[in-house]
Amino acid sequence: MPHLLLKSSLFLFLQLLVCSTVSAQSVSGRLSQLANQEIRLEGFAGLQSYPIAKTMTDSLGRFRLSFKPSDYGVGYLMGPEQKPLFVILSEEEVEIVGESLVSLESLRTVKGNQNMAFEQYALAHPKREQALSAWDYLARLYASDALFRQQARPNEAIQQEKQRLKQEDDAFLQALPAKSYVRWFLPTRKLVSSVSTIAQYRTEEIPATIAAFRAMDYTDSRLYKSGLFKDAIDNHFWLLENCGKSLDSVFLEMKASIDAMLTKLVTDEKKLNEVTDHLFTLMERHSLFQASEYLALKVLNETSCTLNTDLAKQLETYRAMKKGNTAPDIRFERKKGVVVSSQLPAKLSEIKQSHVLVAFAAGWCSHCQTEIPQITPLYDKWKSKGLEVVLITLDDLPKEHEAFTRNLPFPHYCDFRKWDSQPVKDYYVFGTPTFFLLDQDRKIVLRPNSVKQVDAWVDWVLK
Repeated sequence: MPHLLLKSSLFLFLQLLVCSTVSAQSVSGRLSQLANQEIRLEGFAGLQSYPIAKTMTDSLGRFRLSFKPSDYGVGYLMGPEQKPLFVILSEEEVEIVGESLVSLESLRTVKGNQNMAFEQYALAHPKREQALSAWDYLARLYASDALFRQQARPNEAIQQEKQRLKQEDDAFLQALPAKSYVRWFLPTRKLVSSVSTIAQYRTEEIPATIAAFRAMDYTDSRLYKSGLFKDAIDNHFWLLENCGKSLDSVFLEMKASIDAMLTKLVTDEKKLNEVTDHLFTLMERHSLFQASEYLALKVLNETSCTLNTDLAKQLETYRAMKKGNTAPDIRFERKKGVVVSSQLPAKLSEIKQSHVLVAFAAGWCSHCQTEIPQITPLYDKWKSKGLEVVLITLDDLPKEHEAFTRNLPFPHYCDFRKWDSQPVKDYYVFGTPTFFLLDQDRKIVLRPNSVKQVDAWVDWVLK
């Protein structure tokens, strides 16, 4: 009986060993100029990349790097030159030969059908795109210039050649095996990379391109592992921002895109958090506050998903502190361990100016160190027009606070409790610097993202 158990266990172990060996695939090759050098294989997971394997090439530049089914998607090889070579990671073995990863003209895929197709398309597609751009230029010239406008035959030939180039590109993609990763990846890569050209030269394609982005499924593991996850989000909203429509129309388009993205994302909490966090930051950085507010409220009102704590706090500021709401009063406590400027009354509501800019910042914040001092040369002008500034710092060290506020002419307050400070909690502050522009009733008039934006508002409104 013990012998039977031993044999059974050994047989099971050998089966597992064989299975694990079979399931692992590899990228191998020979790079003649990279002898005895480290080479790495990395993969993508959403917005991040991660290491898969690394090895040293031998004296002839030969290498082999294994990857698992969980790595399937797109990866990249990285050598000492720190220039990536992208590869399709799938159920096939991949072999590459050449001189080095930076000598692209020398590289050739000799094994792996999907990677051969990827290589072929990567060489041909840019040339077709360059030709299309040239024909587009000629088409506009022949359509607009009286010298060429009457030439029907050249015009017809231009249109025919443009159509031929597009059909040739589409035919290559359609001929790829239907269930292969490369069949999905190449059209998606083409969509994401074409945005700038379409916005500038092929504006008639903008509606179809936006529709294609809206049809994209951000829960699709193929996209998550493609290295296109971030670019798909960024380029989608860049195109909306630069589609030539009025700002109000752009916000309507962005709302429609947010709705389309969230339809499936709400079923995948991990990807929902990842996409929402990135998109919210992107829109805030581009001052697209109406769209970021819509995203925040849309996600917060979605009861079927769970947000991570930091993201929830970040979005909650838009529900609690959106434009038109009344901001909480702030009590400027005068007690041991608290720094309060003498100009400040007991409460924020007792400030007599018609408007108040409440700024949350900190001496440990490098952005604050450059942004907040920009108020100093503007402060007298602002105050003469009825705008007071109150700085609330999130410092936790008295020396740091003193160094930060020493040359600032406007009043400041610090209780040295950092993120646990009551005003910070009341105003749902999640980053520094954060600004709130309030009227005399503490109604939120504006949520500016910079001192320059506040100054422009002062010049426009407080004339």
